[in-house]
Amino acid sequence: MRKRLVWFVFIIVACLANPATLVAENFLGLSLMPGGKVLLKQKGRLEVALPLPHDQIVAFYKEALKDEKDIRYRDWKDSTYIEDDGNRPWHSITISKELEQGMTNVVVVKDNWTWILGTLVLRFIGVFVVLLVLFGGMSLSGAIISRSVSK
Repeated sequence: MRKRLVWFVFIIVACLANPATLVAENFLGLSLMPGGKVLLKQKGRLEVALPLPHDQIVAFYKEALKDEKDIRYRDWKDSTYIEDDGNRPWHSITISKELEQGMTNVVVVKDNWTWILGTLVLRFIGVFVVLLVLFGGMSLSGAIISRSVSK
């Protein structure tokens, strides 16, 4: 019994000595890579610096999300962007490509109302722009046809 208590205290002290071990292996239902240094942790955002290359981190998340539907991968110049188009608590994972002092930054973001409403407003405006173009084209073709028929 005393041996177990000593081991328990030892594990607690080891965890307190390294704050990175206190980071949950799970953030918003997403499995995280162990061994990262937490740069920022908020309710809807987690930024972690990992001492691993970009490709290894991307491979980890592709393996972790291989059975999930509605996941979109975008490979950009300076980062890889993994986006959830489904109904998960997290919205995106951004993995930087440029190593800063040997560290790769990983940012996990939760859906927020600003992004949701911004997307809806852009789509709403886009529909009216398309309708205006169609209206202009149909008005022009109608005027041309009516002039050619009246002659």
